[in-house]
Amino acid sequence: MNQLRWDPTLKEWVAYATHRQERTFLPPPEWCPLCPTREGRTPTEVPRSSYEIVVFENKFPSFRPDAPEPEEPGTRLSPTAPGRGICEVVLYSDEHDTTLARMSARRIRDLIHVWADRYEDLGSREEVEYVFIFENKGEVMGVTLHHPHGQIYGYPFIPPRPARELEAAKAHREEHGRCLHCELLAAELEDGRRIVAKGSHFTAFVPFYARYPYEVHIYSTRCVPAISELDGEERWDLARTLKRVLLGYDALFGYSLPYVMVMHQAPTDGKDYSGTAHFHIEFYPPNRTAEKLKYLAGSEVGAGAFIVDALPEETATQLREAVERSG
Repeated sequence: MNQLRWDPTLKEWVAYATHRQERTFLPPPEWCPLCPTREGRTPTEVPRSSYEIVVFENKFPSFRPDAPEPEEPGTRLSPTAPGRGICEVVLYSDEHDTTLARMSARRIRDLIHVWADRYEDLGSREEVEYVFIFENKGEVMGVTLHHPHGQIYGYPFIPPRPARELEAAKAHREEHGRCLHCELLAAELEDGRRIVAKGSHFTAFVPFYARYPYEVHIYSTRCVPAISELDGEERWDLARTLKRVLLGYDALFGYSLPYVMVMHQAPTDGKDYSGTAHFHIEFYPPNRTAEKLKYLAGSEVGAGAFIVDALPEETATQLREAVERSG
């Protein structure tokens, strides 16, 4: 069952996918469904003995292209709708025990090509209004399979957080005539204290208003609305910048740091977002120290107001030093 229910108090959709309760949960390596199919073993999702990068539709999707009309009709205040969209899994490697940080810049560049291709393909579908590329890494982030992978959701609506970001960017352009994200990047570069890594086309920094102690944003220098519009040199630089940030995260506390990685870019609803949407990546690691996690509790969950235990200037310095240590 895939359906949407409208929350009139926040004016946003809530998705329901009850079959996801049955999805595979932390199997041992020899039973990993994302590894290549090995001779003499149970077939996996990939019927090959090896692979580089694989994309396939999620067997337990939050949205599906053929979702029927809900049996529950809803009400005038809270209507329902079919949960039509698409959910894909992206396997980064056939090596079960590796991570994105350990992969070569060339492999990450190839992955960027795949992300760009999926953005264009999914975004061309009538039911998809927003292509959301993300990775949940680590059990504390709710990962149910350890194999290195990410996901792509083709939402039938623009999700709340990107929608609010786009609304703010639109208001800023209407008032000042400039891209909000371009101005934020320029301010971070001018200040310099929160810069974590800088390439020729991308800059990684802890934002002045970070909600997580070690949150990092990676902004493109050129004002492009989506990953698909990056040219060859920009994709290479993004791959190298991503790798530097990921290695820095692992060097920060001496272990593979968990995180959520998300990409914000232009919706695919047919409207013009040039000068409003500015492609960038955001990382949300849950750690506030090597041993302590930043839990979302009363203020964050109930009020939507984040309270952070460390200043961005301090955490950016630690991350920058970790990036330098990692080479």
